[in-house]
Amino acid sequence: MLSFPPTVVIRHRLENLKKCSLRGLESRDDFIFVTYPYQTLPVSLEGYIILTLNAPPLSIEDQGLGLLILDATWRYAAKMLKPLENQSHLIYRSLPAHYRTAYPRCQQDCPDPTRGLASLEAIYLSYQILQRETTGLLDHYYWKDQFIQINQNLN
Repeated sequence: MLSFPPTVVIRHRLENLKKCSLRGLESRDDFIFVTYPYQTLPVSLEGYIILTLNAPPLSIEDQGLGLLILDATWRYAAKMLKPLENQSHLIYRSLPAHYRTAYPRCQQDCPDPTRGLASLEAIYLSYQILQRETTGLLDHYYWKDQFIQINQNLN
């Protein structure tokens, strides 16, 4: 069985935890949660992928790399990305454009609202592409059934 680096989630301090799609994953051993703004990160991000909309697509060739997720509104995520831009070892990838969110969005900041996946949706799809275990990821996700239905024939 392959071993993977833990998934690092940088969560904005103003993220509404009542609406957060990642609730329930904080206690998992394969996740590290960091609150933004942070002084230092608990792990090196060398060999980590960060997901963005306009980057080469994530593929099985990225399997051994770590996953970094920015958990925030689109407006905050753009600000959170700025301090990471000087880390030249980060690898930028996107999820294939055909995947769609089930999360009901009210924001106008997302450049492409149907592709603007909830953090959990992005992690779940990334894990599928990277052939990682997805068991339990969607257990507490309110829109789980809709999300799976929307994306069931897109793999």
